[in-house]
Amino acid sequence: MQNNMPDIAHSASALQTGTLDWVGMGNIELPLVLESKGLNPATVTAKADAFVNLQKEDAKGIHMSRLFLALDTLSCEQALTPNTLKQLLDNFLSTHNELSTGAKVTFKFELPIRRPSLLSKKMGWKSYPVIIDATLLDGIYKLELAVDITYSSTCPCSAALSRQLIQNAFQHAFDGKELDFHSVHNWLGSTDGIVATPHSQRSIANIKVKLNESHDEFAILDLIELVENELKTPVQAAVKREDEQEFARLNGQNLMFCEDAARKLKALFNKQALADFYIKINHYESLHAHDAVAYAVKGINGGYSV
Repeated sequence: MQNNMPDIAHSASALQTGTLDWVGMGNIELPLVLESKGLNPATVTAKADAFVNLQKEDAKGIHMSRLFLALDTLSCEQALTPNTLKQLLDNFLSTHNELSTGAKVTFKFELPIRRPSLLSKKMGWKSYPVIIDATLLDGIYKLELAVDITYSSTCPCSAALSRQLIQNAFQHAFDGKELDFHSVHNWLGSTDGIVATPHSQRSIANIKVKLNESHDEFAILDLIELVENELKTPVQAAVKREDEQEFARLNGQNLMFCEDAARKLKALFNKQALADFYIKINHYESLHAHDAVAYAVKGINGGYSV
């Protein structure tokens, strides 16, 4: 009975002939087991976009159910690794061998990672948005990894203006008076002493890297720690008072505009074995109603641009 069911994609003529760059499905929801260096295998709920190109000009369409079933096999029977991604794209093409020469897939998900606090080392969950994008086109396999990393940025200009106000307050309180250690020490610990604080804001570094063909495993944690260790002020999960104080100290010792953060990461990534990289720095200003933004790329021919 099912053998007699019509297959329009095979039997019907295209309304108009021509090739198409990509045809497929977007926002397919599915669980995946992610394997990444330094982390236990983690089940994540992903949204997937799956495509092949359509190079047979008179074909009505592609076989979308074949893409879906290949994704389902990955979800139920395999872990997500660079190698299984390559196998998935090979499957896309083998099931469209008369129609397509290229395949691509994108997975978007939140990756929860246990992270220690600064001093107390209390553990808590932090969630990192991740995008994995793989393309197989004319036999060339490309793999990209993107992650959003949240940190705190304290404005250098605001810090300088705050210091000036504290100096003015000190002059007002002690001008013409004989100073002694205890009175100055007590004054510095009062609200009269710290009359101003610089503004800081939650900030996000959008990082995208192109992985070399030699990468046979994801290293998401390595990338996160590389960025967080360079910027010094990652947002925290579990926090005790000593952690909050250390966070304030780190902010005070690592003042930065968006330009500073972008330059730091560009210099850092230029030292890594990365085929290419893209950096977008977003400082969600507490002073302004707009954002401060900076971009940086590796700058190779045919590479990422802004």
